[in-house]
Amino acid sequence: MGITFDNERQQFVFDFEHDGQGDIVRLTGDIYQVEAFGKCFYYGYEFADDVDGSVRSAFIKYVKFSGPLQTHPDLTDFIKKAVDNLSRKINLYDYNLVVMPESSSGVNQYMLRYIYRFAQPSLCKMQLIKSLPSNISFDMEAYEEQYLDDVLENGRPRYTETQKQEVKQNIQQMLDLIHQKEYFTIAKDVKKSRFRPYMMNFLKFANEKDELLCSKIRNQNVLVIDDVATSGSTLGEILRTLRILNEDNKITIFSLIGRKDLMADAQ
Repeated sequence: MGITFDNERQQFVFDFEHDGQGDIVRLTGDIYQVEAFGKCFYYGYEFADDVDGSVRSAFIKYVKFSGPLQTHPDLTDFIKKAVDNLSRKINLYDYNLVVMPESSSGVNQYMLRYIYRFAQPSLCKMQLIKSLPSNISFDMEAYEEQYLDDVLENGRPRYTETQKQEVKQNIQQMLDLIHQKEYFTIAKDVKKSRFRPYMMNFLKFANEKDELLCSKIRNQNVLVIDDVATSGSTLGEILRTLRILNEDNKITIFSLIGRKDLMADAQ
């Protein structure tokens, strides 16, 4: 099956029966059962090599934020096809826990509901909450106390009031830019920068119940799901979080949409 983009009508067209030369998204085959993040990793769909970045972004936005999925039969079938493809590769009945990051879209929740059709009632879920760029803050009071209010040996202030105000304005402008960025843009940029060690812990358990649930699981199989894998940062952080509590689980990762070169970035 494949998806094309109709330029005249400016909309995506789903074809669940045929593959075509103009497809921008295709269902993956068995060759995408790969080792990534040190674990068995699958994804349901891939973009064609010649797809423009703006079209990719538009399609991801369409998949994630088109409103209630129940009113979009093409999108629900899009998800079902990927999960059906996964179920032919692994036995979902063998998995005791599904872990997924919190998502502002309904894709992860719908994937989970559809997976339940294969694995209920043995399957349970745990959700990890993503810290959004809009929640990033700066402790201006501590910064003023430690740096801006510093004094020289003669007792004079190190900075003038004008200089202090200029610094504060620059910090606020920086925060405004951060708050406007998408989560995945920041995650991808930080992944290869020298600041990565300071920005690793961007996921946490949704509640104490989920944390206790994870801590009790020993030698059981875990399925990690996510809607879109672009930089691999979220998946890597999920695995880091799980490994803190348990080193013995067999973990399989599944993403609805992935990148061909994601595995190289994940090593």
